[in-house]
Amino acid sequence: MRTAYSVDTVRAAERELMARLPEGTLMQRAAAGLAAACAGLLARRRGRVYGARVVLLVGPGDNGGDALYAGARLARRGAGVTAVPMDPERMHTGGLAALRAAGGRVEQAVPQRADLVVDGLLGIGGRGGLRPAGAALVERIPPGVPVVAVDLPSGVDADTGEVAGPAVTVEVTVTFGAYKPGLLIDPGASRAGAVHLVDIGLELPEPELEALQHADVAELLPEPTASSDKYRRGVVGIVAGSAQYPGAAVLAVAGALRGGAGAVRYVGPAADAVLARYPETLIGPGRVQAWVIGPGLGEGRAGEVADVLAGDAAVLVDADGLRGLDPQVLRARTAPTLLTPHAGEAAALLGVAREAVEAGRLAAVRRLAERYGATVLLKGSTTLVASAGVRPVRVNPTGTPWLATAGSGDVLSGLAGSLLAAGLSAADAGSVAAYLHGLAARRTGGPLLAHALAEALPATWQDTTHP
Repeated sequence: MRTAYSVDTVRAAERELMARLPEGTLMQRAAAGLAAACAGLLARRRGRVYGARVVLLVGPGDNGGDALYAGARLARRGAGVTAVPMDPERMHTGGLAALRAAGGRVEQAVPQRADLVVDGLLGIGGRGGLRPAGAALVERIPPGVPVVAVDLPSGVDADTGEVAGPAVTVEVTVTFGAYKPGLLIDPGASRAGAVHLVDIGLELPEPELEALQHADVAELLPEPTASSDKYRRGVVGIVAGSAQYPGAAVLAVAGALRGGAGAVRYVGPAADAVLARYPETLIGPGRVQAWVIGPGLGEGRAGEVADVLAGDAAVLVDADGLRGLDPQVLRARTAPTLLTPHAGEAAALLGVAREAVEAGRLAAVRRLAERYGATVLLKGSTTLVASAGVRPVRVNPTGTPWLATAGSGDVLSGLAGSLLAAGLSAADAGSVAAYLHGLAARRTGGPLLAHALAEALPATWQDTTHP
């Protein structure tokens, strides 16, 4: 499991560790890791560190100190290192002395030629984007030069990934002690590039965010045994599709069939289309362990959503089924409930603008989970899964922009519903489904079609459980 921690948690752990170490030890550990990552990038790009032109954009805090000490290490290996301060009167004293002793220099303007730029302008406490002095330095970074961020890209909110003003986009982020949520959640994650974690010895409590890895998913995926039959493996019911959107029903059924369900039961007006593609499907009402309702329902079917929510089976609500949901009805349910909105649907559920959800995804998914008393899978460039009253939030590490295509969400709903029917919790079903869905998209490549995504799920499942 990959975990991420809030700024307050990281700072408390740093204070506790610094109290037990000689002064400056923690910064030297960070600088050593940063310098090693920079040296590795230079070696890959140009074959060696010696003779490389390195520019440090230096802020006034410890972040700038990390950059200066790392620059000193690179200078001792033969790099030409130039520090450009955001505020010349507030540079880290010890770091500046170390850089100058190693042969580095300080300039007031960003050089026009460089092999590497180190972003040490703002630390994890920065809020609201870069101020004008920092933004002016970033604007002068020579085009095409790789940038390495110190702890996180300047201008990105470390706790949320929000970008409220000018910010740096980097090729590599070297983060210290722990991942920060802003490195894993868009829009910040898309600015962070490849994230390299440097262990500096922090002891950390419960995380703010977690991301499943292969081993976690393999452990959660249900596997049939010798005593399994189709009913013990789980029956998932699909209420989806309409005269206008029969394909949504077909795709949701496809995701459920490929998601390990023992049987899939379909209820709705697209039975002929479903049976023509998947004759294994059961048609009509009957006993199920979980329902999926919403994909392609169209207008005027709120009564069907209400009937499903009134039952005692687990329920996944998606797409058209999310319209007009009553928080009191959902909060009264005792069976697992999983909502799977995209940003626009989430905005409608919260009564805010879509842009507000996209800019603050972590806050939005938490608000949804608490308001509706359910587990919420917020789809998008960063898919998040949150449950009411539960920390940490889960972030999905897989996927591709090619998933932004018609029908892919229907496949995801069927897949997650199948896992619910197999007995997984709503949080596990949602996060495992998102993980497999993203891996299947990578396997399929692009441009992808939703039905091909469903067909890629069995091989993806096997790769995950038997790597």
